[in-house]
Parts: sequence; structure tokens; C-alpha cells
Amino acid sequence: MKYKDYYQILGVAKNASPQEIKKAFRKLAAKYHPDKNPGDKSAEEKFKEINEANEVLSDTDKRKKYDTLGSNWEYYQQAGDDWEKYAHQGPRQGGGKRTYYYSGNPEDVFGRGGQSGFSSFFDLFFGEGAQEGDPFARYGERTTQVPRGSDVEATMSITMREAYQGSRRTFEFQGEKIRIAIKPGSYEGQKLRLKGKGHPGPRGQARGDLYITLHVTPDRQFIREGDDLIVNAKVDVYTAVLGGNIEVNTMTGKVKVNVPKGIQSGKTLRLKGKGMPVYGKTDEFGDLMVRLDVELPRHLNAQEEELFRQLKALQNKEAVYQN
Repeated sequence: MKYKDYYQILGVAKNASPQEIKKAFRKLAAKYHPDKNPGDKSAEEKFKEINEANEVLSDTDKRKKYDTLGSNWEYYQQAGDDWEKYAHQGPRQGGGKRTYYYSGNPEDVFGRGGQSGFSSFFDLFFGEGAQEGDPFARYGERTTQVPRGSDVEATMSITMREAYQGSRRTFEFQGEKIRIAIKPGSYEGQKLRLKGKGHPGPRGQARGDLYITLHVTPDRQFIREGDDLIVNAKVDVYTAVLGGNIEVNTMTGKVKVNVPKGIQSGKTLRLKGKGMPVYGKTDEFGDLMVRLDVELPRHLNAQEEELFRQLKALQNKEAVYQN
């Protein structure tokens, strides 16, 4: 089993802020999402790896455990499948460090994945049997493992509007009605954990957890990029030339936007604070990027055609004068 550098996977520094981690995750999740890469197995694996890295680094407790592990990761990486040899060796230099022993079956660590849906590396440190408060509990000093129920993974589709406004969903699992809150700013690939809502444990032991991955269905009007939204807006040729106001759709209704004269098709106007809510932040929003599409008139009457010819003649005279 190889050490997984979650910081490298997300392309962030080890001292990255939660906001930087969230931004990097959203960008990569959008790039490698299976819906954008149909049939691409490598993209699918990359997407899973990105979700795994985010699951650890976006969780304060898991990140703390992972960072504690980081100082000794070379030993874990060198261990390979020879756990028996590794388990009885301590740090090669320095003092004050502890030596950890694993008392279970090596196959439980390296031979097969756990119930989380992530890699064996993840399951070793954060999966089934890992105890709160000790980052090395899974392979701790002769600790006794308490079996619990397996985790359950599911995907839930929500609309862009639900991701913007937030919503509540109720569903039934194993005869129990479960209510889940979708918070404003929820995003594609986000993993929600419902503790103790998975499968029951053997002989009355604790239940596993229920993990729900959100899939935000594409919207007909808006494209999401992080906390920003993109919307297309049509501009008639007269407004594009002379300038003026147009109406633009936002998530909360139409607003008037001033178009500068001489605007070109494909140009983008930024509306501050009209994008998606920033997840977990109060009164913080991304921006709305208005992408302009200048429409040329398709049907002109004789008078309109004559006016365009006069404009063309004036342009030609101006060009000759300047030369």
C-alpha cells in the first residue's frame, strides 16, 4: 500500500486554508466528473481520488489525524505488504516517538478495501474500526477492534436551484425515515455523512454510516464554475452599437444591466454577488458572468437596408480620410 499525498492530489499546499481546499476540490471535481468524461476509466478513478482527498482535508478531525501521520509517512510507504516486518520496527532516528503494532490480519489492511468506498489507505486510518481521538487507533498498541455495521453509499441528484436555495429531502432506508438538509451553496461531488444511519452492526453493535454524494443536474440557463455562475444574454445590434440596458436572468429574477456602446459579441460582464452562495458562509456569494451574444437582424426592409448602406459608405469615407 502506498502513502497517499492528499495535498498533492488536490494541488494545494500543506498549510492551505479550508477555502483553498474547497476551491481546488470543486475545480478538479468539475474537470474529472464522469458526466463530462463518459467511458473514461482514468477520469473516473481520478474523480474518486479527488473525493477521497477532499473527504479527509475538508474534515478538521480527519485532517488533524492525517497531518499527524504525515511526519512518519516514509515508514508506512516503505512497509509495502510486509506488514509483519514493518510492524515491529520503530523510527530510524530521533526520540520521543512511539512504535505502533497491528494485532489483526494483514489482509484486513492491505489485501482488500473497506466499506467506505475509498482506497485501502483511507480505510486503514479513517475507515471501519478507527477510533476517535487517536490517529493510529486502527493499528494501535494492541487495541481490541469493536465490529460495527458497514457503511452505505448513495448518490442524490439535486437541481441547481436547490443547490442555490437549499432544500430538505426525506427518504426511507431500512424502514426508517431519514431527513437530510441540503445547504445553500452545495456543490457537485459533495459528500454528506449521516452518522449511524448505515447497516446495523452484528449482535447489536453500532450501525455504520450513510454517505450521500450530491450530483447537481445541469441547468438550462446557468453554468456553474465554483461559486460563480455563467449566463448567456442576447443583445440586439443597435444596443451593441449605441449602448443601453438589457434584461438578464439571475437566480433571483431579472435585473437590468447596462451594456457599453460598441460592445463585441462574446464579451463578458461581471455582476458582483449574483452568483452561488458560498457554502458554509453567511451572506457571501460568487459573481454572475454575463456572456453577451450580439444578434444581427435577419430581416430588413428596404429603408433599413438603405440606412445600413449609408453607414457603410460613411465608414469607407472615414477609412479613406484616415489613410
